[in-house]
Parts: sequence; structure tokens; C-alpha cells
Amino acid sequence: MHEAMAEAQRLIYREALALDEQRWTDWLDGLHSEAVFWVPAWRTDHETTADPQREVSLIYCAGVQALRDRVDRVRGGRSPAGTPLPRTVHAVSNVLVEEASDTLLRATSVFTSTVYDLRRGESHAFVGRYEHRFVREAPGQAWRIGRKHVVLVNDRIPGMLDFYSV
Repeated sequence: MHEAMAEAQRLIYREALALDEQRWTDWLDGLHSEAVFWVPAWRTDHETTADPQREVSLIYCAGVQALRDRVDRVRGGRSPAGTPLPRTVHAVSNVLVEEASDTLLRATSVFTSTVYDLRRGESHAFVGRYEHRFVREAPGQAWRIGRKHVVLVNDRIPGMLDFYSV
């Protein structure tokens, strides 16, 4: 289990760094072709929505192509809320491996993402919990993010929210 913990930490920290450094190609390369990126909304004060097909989500992208489209919009300056792109710093901790096998690695963690808005000269923080599900086709192959579930604790969003913010 120690090896699984070290691997989960490495994968999660590398993803956070790729987002902070706006290395979108590296981030996309770390995703499985059927990756799901989901940030549910809050149904009540202490319960998030459970079905992204039937309930409101803050972000829901199924399949890497949907995420590529978002990245292309950001790269091409076609995201008015994200122009200019903010600077971000993700701090991730409390990584726990929940499940590990040769082809599946599921880990939970907590995060704080500080977002600096260049237009307003202000920063704010997003805080929450991650569940990452990493998959690979066979032992020895590279791990890819198959699912990233983000529970955003402070969901009063001061400006914009996108994949690079959380």
C-alpha cells in the first residue's frame, strides 16, 4: 500500500502543477479518453447533487474531448470570464488511497486553490475535497485520470470557475 500512496501523491501533485503552470497539453495527456470531470452543486447545506445527468453541476465534462474543447477555448481567448487567465496555486494534502489494484488507483485528498484575478488585482481561495480515480489498461502502462470528482466546499464563486481553478 505504501507504493500506491506514493504513486497517488505523485499523480495528484503533478496534475496540480500542470494546472498551475498552464501546461494544458500535459494535463490533457494525463486524462483517460473517457475521463469524467465533475464538480457537483450543493442540493442542501450539507448534501451535493448526486446525478450530473438530472441535477445541477458547477462543472460536468464527460470524455476527454469535452475537456479538450474547454482547453481550446481558454487557449484561444474565447473564454471571456477567463481572459486574461488568472494565476493559480493548488495546495493538496491529506492524500489517502481508498482502493488499489494493478489497473485502478482511487484516492481522496483535500485542496486549497488560490486564484489571482489579474483584472481586479484580487485573489480568492477555493477549498474542497478531491476524489481521483486513476486507471491504466495494463500493469506497467501509464496511469491516467479516469475520474476527478471535486466537492467545492465554498461554492460562492466571486468571479469565474473553470477546470484550472479547482
